[in-house]
Amino acid sequence: MARVSTYLNFMGNAEEAFEFYKSVFGTEYASPLMRLGDVPADDSMPALSDAEKNMVMHIELEILAGHVIMATDMIASMGHELRIGNNTTINLEPDSREETDRLYNALSEGGVDASGMSDMFWGAYWGSCLDRFGIRWMFNYDPTRA
Repeated sequence: MARVSTYLNFMGNAEEAFEFYKSVFGTEYASPLMRLGDVPADDSMPALSDAEKNMVMHIELEILAGHVIMATDMIASMGHELRIGNNTTINLEPDSREETDRLYNALSEGGVDASGMSDMFWGAYWGSCLDRFGIRWMFNYDPTRA
């Protein structure tokens, strides 16, 4: 079933923030916390420090009426910088790969910073873009959820 969620970026304190949100909303994580150290090694990417490996790759928490917030930690050593405009993303999880492509193509048209769509190691078909109005969108099609 398709869903929409809000994706948040943090500079190393995603876990702290989500522990706080968990206490505020009285809910539990929707899936186990994934750390950056859990990501398969990629020779084209710089090595992560031990502290960076302990940072959050992905965390997910239902807050109200089925709405889910998700998050990741940005990595300063890779040039990531948190600012208004890159701290929040609308995450779309369509019911089909075709619908995912349709939405990605429509929202990325005239936009910038488009990643393209790719099959990812966590099993999803994923991509992101900044649309022509400056809104960041993420697309995740998970065939096991459809």
